[in-house]
Amino acid sequence: MQPEILYPVTDKRLTAELDLLARRHRAASGPMMQVITLVGTGAETVLGKLASPVRDRLEGATERALETAFTVATRSREVVADRPDWINTALATAMGAAGGVGGLPGALAELPFTVTMLLRAIQGIAAEHGFDPDSEEVRLECLRVFAAAGPLARDDGADMGFLAARLTITGPGLNSLIAKVAPRLAAVLGQKLATQAVPILGAVAGAAVNYAFTSYYQDIARVHFGLKRLARDSGEDEGLLREELVMRITRR
Repeated sequence: MQPEILYPVTDKRLTAELDLLARRHRAASGPMMQVITLVGTGAETVLGKLASPVRDRLEGATERALETAFTVATRSREVVADRPDWINTALATAMGAAGGVGGLPGALAELPFTVTMLLRAIQGIAAEHGFDPDSEEVRLECLRVFAAAGPLARDDGADMGFLAARLTITGPGLNSLIAKVAPRLAAVLGQKLATQAVPILGAVAGAAVNYAFTSYYQDIARVHFGLKRLARDSGEDEGLLREELVMRITRR
């Protein structure tokens, strides 16, 4: 059987939409650079600030946080309407400040709440793009957003969650994907915790880090679901649009 040949996108409306998505993706990490400057440390060394026991437990804690977040975030949508990005960012920033006051213990206690807030924001963006956050398929797509490299990581666009074919589902859908995403998200959250644990800055660092993380994942969610909506509305092959988007993101 011959492999399907995907031809380049030439429709001007589609190429304009892809250009917008690529620009949003490239800009997603912008706020985090300000955080790194504020905290006074590089992303390469922040993980070393965490004690070994914390690093060892982080992956399991992240997996449990994701499982709990899905339950809480989904139920909260039944009683509280989806909020604009700026409200999600403001709430997460406040939580980060509260967690940062207590240093590393406070940051660890705040972590599940931040994960839930991020997931709820991603679900809201999925709904905004015309997808049902309560469906199994869209719940998995929301989780895939977390597979994207976090704002403290360097990402050339080729390792995005929405491009991650390696995150195939081999068992019970959601639990299987959570187990695969958790190690990657744990590394990202470890950077977040280490940054919040920097002495002196406390609440300021916690607020700034949460601001950056919320801004980042909301932007990535808009790219992820924007691409899926573009494929759905245009009838174009999503794989082809994905390749075109990667090309635009990685173009220098």
